[in-house]
Amino acid sequence: MMLRLYLFFHLNLAYSSIEEDQRLEIIRRCYLPLLELAEKYKLPIGIEAPGYTLETINYIDPQWIAMLRTLCRQGLVEFIGSGYAQIIGPLVPSGVNAANLRIGNAVYENLLGIKPRIALVNEQAFSPGLIQHYLDAGYQAIVMEWNNPARCHPEWDPEWRYFPQKAVGQQGEEIALVWNKSISFQKFQRYVHGEMELEPYVAYLEQHLSSNQRAFPLYGNDAEIFDFRPGRFHTEAKMHEDGEWQRIDKLFARLSKDDRFLFVPLKDVLKLMDQLHTGHRLSLESPQHPIPVKKQEKYNITRWAVTGSDDLQINTECWKLHQTLLESNVSENDWKELCYLWSSDFRTHITAKRLENYLLRLKKFKAIIAKTADMSTSNNFQTLGMKNEIASDGCFRKSNTTDFRISREHRFLHIESDRIKLILNCRRGLAIHSLIFKQVCNRPLCGTLDHGYYDDISMGADFYSGHLVLESPGMPKITDLETVDPDIVDNQDGSVRIAGTVTTPLGDVDKYIEIGSDKNGSAAVRISYQMKWEKRPLGSLRLGAVTLNPKAFDPDTLFFATHNGGKTLETFALDSTPVNHGNPASFLVSANAGLGVTEGVVILGDQYRQLTMTIDKKQCAAIGMVVFRKVLPNYFFRHVFSILEMDETSSRKGFVGLGGSEIFINLTAQKKDNLECHLY
Repeated sequence: MMLRLYLFFHLNLAYSSIEEDQRLEIIRRCYLPLLELAEKYKLPIGIEAPGYTLETINYIDPQWIAMLRTLCRQGLVEFIGSGYAQIIGPLVPSGVNAANLRIGNAVYENLLGIKPRIALVNEQAFSPGLIQHYLDAGYQAIVMEWNNPARCHPEWDPEWRYFPQKAVGQQGEEIALVWNKSISFQKFQRYVHGEMELEPYVAYLEQHLSSNQRAFPLYGNDAEIFDFRPGRFHTEAKMHEDGEWQRIDKLFARLSKDDRFLFVPLKDVLKLMDQLHTGHRLSLESPQHPIPVKKQEKYNITRWAVTGSDDLQINTECWKLHQTLLESNVSENDWKELCYLWSSDFRTHITAKRLENYLLRLKKFKAIIAKTADMSTSNNFQTLGMKNEIASDGCFRKSNTTDFRISREHRFLHIESDRIKLILNCRRGLAIHSLIFKQVCNRPLCGTLDHGYYDDISMGADFYSGHLVLESPGMPKITDLETVDPDIVDNQDGSVRIAGTVTTPLGDVDKYIEIGSDKNGSAAVRISYQMKWEKRPLGSLRLGAVTLNPKAFDPDTLFFATHNGGKTLETFALDSTPVNHGNPASFLVSANAGLGVTEGVVILGDQYRQLTMTIDKKQCAAIGMVVFRKVLPNYFFRHVFSILEMDETSSRKGFVGLGGSEIFINLTAQKKDNLECHLY
């Protein structure tokens, strides 16, 4: 009976709450003791670090890099890759993910003389679209957390967590998989910090002994939290008086003498692939959690997308820079800088000083790239949006082929042509009451489900489409569901534009509904919001809801699809399991999941027809959220875009306002095989 133990330490000098002048202290207090332990015990310790961290260490203390290089050659340290910067792959463009891995490998070869074959998924934020990027970069395996994917896959055998498996993408690609475990690395931290003693911790490990040839992840997390405190939380444990690396030393000594435990490198875990419980082809994603992330539910994809000091702003600026690089003759160093600017640590517990320096660096790079591309640098850095014109990506065009028939019946405004029929509710801020794409279906695909549609009292409300909702703790809900007197412009080119303004306690919201065509000439509706808010609120701000008409879609083949950092669409079939990405994870954390929407596209539909929503990430780097549940008489299925969520990183100073911020959402519809629209 023997348990194979493997472990790795994550090194990150870009750690959000560590000041730059503390980096030498980190190297001496945290990184050097780690190498000394590997040298002392001749244990195959894993070390993972982004290329940026290695470059920074090499600048501060090149002798440490030399020592690491020697230990790697001796086989006492197994180096694990991750890319140049710790970016959140499911939130960035496919090309940035490819560049991050490519540039990271170049740094590893330059400084260490190696090209790692095992990669740690950054922050354990996984999407199936990332697999091809790792394969293209030459990786043979990835390290990903067990706990959260397994939570959404109850069909998995618990024994699989002790053996290597295969992560599969939605196009059939696969890569070997070594498990990390949040529970196990948190237990390790508790022992090291003195919250539990050695023998009770060993007793915890003994629970995983078996007659099977199991492998167990002893540790797989930060190195900077031992004999140093980043100051990230008020609840951080006090440093142990015995010395925390000394406690790790004591643990290694204890386990090394116990014949029931054997330390192995991660690469040897892969050698178990011929065992009984190994090699299963697993989809780690699920409709409930399309982007699984490590640790407890409060730790989810929204923390790097729409929380922090101003994630939305800096992500939007990065998207603009990405587009400029694509259109310009730039160097590999420019892609390297963009990867750095997209680092996750600038989006969480970043210190005020580092945030200020980051914003200056971002602005400087923006000016350099604009000059390189012969672009104007006169854009206001604080402005997210652009004027309400046709999208630069050509996904929305004015219609010049059809006249519209417009009429007002009490609260409803009717706009109809030979291709579309749209009814807006003027008493509810121009919310969409119903939207029919006549060439796809003769019934509304989306709109409002009135109070009483569902028998379930928990669904006893009006469910609108095309509206805005802000929820802040301890404050009344703010929406744009107020009476408006719309302005209607019937343009000479055949298009129509409906505009209205809603006054809220935070300022006005200008709203525009336009009907035109997409790039293929099909009917399209654009919903635009412009928020003139001087102060950025604390809470959850979601808009552009699309509530499907249950009678227009087949309940047995429903799905949603988007891109999460990969080259291809990721599709999620819906069954009877409820999905609610926007459900609060706790009182402090306003959501539990989300969609990266990294190509600006979200699709809802069934095997016969679908609704497509497109946004411009360069204008506003919103993320998507899906709600779905079976409820009599059928089901509830909705998608909404989020531009602001709340977590423990949000309750800080420095928010900019939303004055001038604008987001537009284009709606189009498609059907397959010219099928008729059925009533379900």
